[in-house]
Amino acid sequence: MGMNVNLTPQLEELVRAKVASGMYTSASEVVREALRLMDEQDRVRAAKLEQLREDIREGLASGASQPWSASKMKSDALARRARKAA
Repeated sequence: MGMNVNLTPQLEELVRAKVASGMYTSASEVVREALRLMDEQDRVRAAKLEQLREDIREGLASGASQPWSASKMKSDALARRARKAA
């Protein structure tokens, strides 16, 4: 399937530079690689979003939040440390 694509001058120069570097043999190869990378990035982004949604569901299902006190947490940690040292 043939397709014509219009690029900005900056993107056109980038494609030309990639071909000139020898890493790619044609502009089509550069564009195909860019599209593969974009597809991979989209899949990673979707997986991260799904994980975030799952984490939120787990958090909501865990029940009501409990009050938190920095001083209580510190004293509990110091007590555990003292028990380990004994």
